[in-house]
Amino acid sequence: MAKAPVLTPQADDFPRWYQDLINKAELADNGPVRGTMVIRPYGYGLWERMQQEMDARIKKAGAQNAYFPMFIPQHYLTKEAEHVEGFAPELAVVTHGGGKELEEPVVVRPTSETIINEYFSKWVQSHRDLPLLINQWANVVRWELRPRVFLRTTEFLWQEGHTAHATYEDAHAYASMIHTDVYGDFMTNVLGIDVVLGRKTAKERFAGAINTLTLEGMMGDGKALQMGTSHELGQNFAKAFNTTYQLQGAEREYVWQTSWGVSTRMVGGLIMSHGDDNGLRVPPRLAAVQAVVLAIKGDDAVLAKVREIGAQLEAVGVRVVVDDRTDTPFGRRAVDWELKGVPVRIEVGPRDLENGTAMLARRIPGGKESVSIDALAALLPGILEEDQALLLRQSRERREARTVDVETIDEAVEAAATGWGRMSWAELGPEGEAKLAEQGVSVRCIVAADGSVPLTDEQDGNVAIVARAY
Repeated sequence: MAKAPVLTPQADDFPRWYQDLINKAELADNGPVRGTMVIRPYGYGLWERMQQEMDARIKKAGAQNAYFPMFIPQHYLTKEAEHVEGFAPELAVVTHGGGKELEEPVVVRPTSETIINEYFSKWVQSHRDLPLLINQWANVVRWELRPRVFLRTTEFLWQEGHTAHATYEDAHAYASMIHTDVYGDFMTNVLGIDVVLGRKTAKERFAGAINTLTLEGMMGDGKALQMGTSHELGQNFAKAFNTTYQLQGAEREYVWQTSWGVSTRMVGGLIMSHGDDNGLRVPPRLAAVQAVVLAIKGDDAVLAKVREIGAQLEAVGVRVVVDDRTDTPFGRRAVDWELKGVPVRIEVGPRDLENGTAMLARRIPGGKESVSIDALAALLPGILEEDQALLLRQSRERREARTVDVETIDEAVEAAATGWGRMSWAELGPEGEAKLAEQGVSVRCIVAADGSVPLTDEQDGNVAIVARAY
């Protein structure tokens, strides 16, 4: 009888495969309250590496980290009409505290535009206080009706940036720079996901924004995942909270603002973009563990050699773990590391030691080969970069192969059954967008004819990317 697969095959049941992988690779568990999650150490390690990479880019963009309370007075949210209407169904509201009913209910933050603007209005007095560039790493709560671990959870972790500028042009340029140079660069060059950068339609725009820029990734089953967004808020929140700065003389002007964020949803995107039937495949630039050196047997000489190899790899900058747990069967350990998607396994046993070789297993392209132990430190950095490039290439090839040009609503729905459709926005328009929504298909973003991000929805030649989405 054939041995049962460790994971449900993707082709049989992609959602079941996703859940199997999260469980067996020890990434997360469901929390005790519906829609919450417990992120396990290996899964949190992925998020920590994402944080490190993103935080460096955010600081390079001039933003400083701060922290704002998670409880927001309910009346703050009512100040910006579109904002409160957009978030009302997702709010968690606290009505009692300390054994008493609160005089005013407080909202657990679904996002922080309102409370941050309360303080921006105090901190900004003159043009010399601008631009004000703030970021925070925090948790937020949105009461999710259809939760799925990492993708849609009632509580999730993220960063949210908030900025205030003297002019529309400065705010627009900053939101665009975050979209491309921070998010786009990270997702392409670290996550290895070939995201499409575009503009959200008015229907899909962030509540209270005048423009939303998005990054959309195609997952392994052809569906789309919104990986991150950067919003131009215009002066909507500035007017609601009276956030102004002084011009020459006594005249005051409302600031122009942006907000932008990415979350632990990126972990889900990583899984569904790169995972296969054997488990996760982690991009080497992201991986907390780029290589694991496994002792096949508990021979003293073998144990000494795997530790020596680990030290040599660490010395050339490879993030490495030595697995010398020989009380656990080698086969089980090898499968566990494969499930976790560590880019490279180096396996050493007594026979390898006699030959001066090790077995090199590459998780991303697959396959094994015998390699001289003395050559490992020189080979590994180049191999990791090759495999990083391969993941991005595979992501791009999948997206291109499963994206088709369509001309009608019916063709768009058909394309969305297995991938993405690309349709003229002038032909589709808001009416066509509404018809697509009736069939579970959405306009993920609008791109210009040349693939760039358009300045307006109605720019000539705009193309809508349509898909089923997570």
